[in-house]
Amino acid sequence: MMKENRVIQVKDVNIGKNIRKYRLEAGYKQTALVTQLQLAGYDISTFSYNRIEKGTQNPTVSLLLLLCSLLSCDMNDLFGMD
Repeated sequence: MMKENRVIQVKDVNIGKNIRKYRLEAGYKQTALVTQLQLAGYDISTFSYNRIEKGTQNPTVSLLLLLCSLLSCDMNDLFGMD
């Protein structure tokens, strides 16, 4: 049997928790941030956004990039990287 090479995740990052932290620091309510995302052309509902913050839905890379722009942070911040 051939051994497969795999990436082993040793630390689970809760991106939603980090997004929430930066959203609150920026002074946005969820609905206001969702409105800004929609105005920027990103199709998302408040329900879907809420699920992302709760960690039950994964964000897309394009959403993460837009959030970084709106929340004045970078990807390292959202992923909790130093």
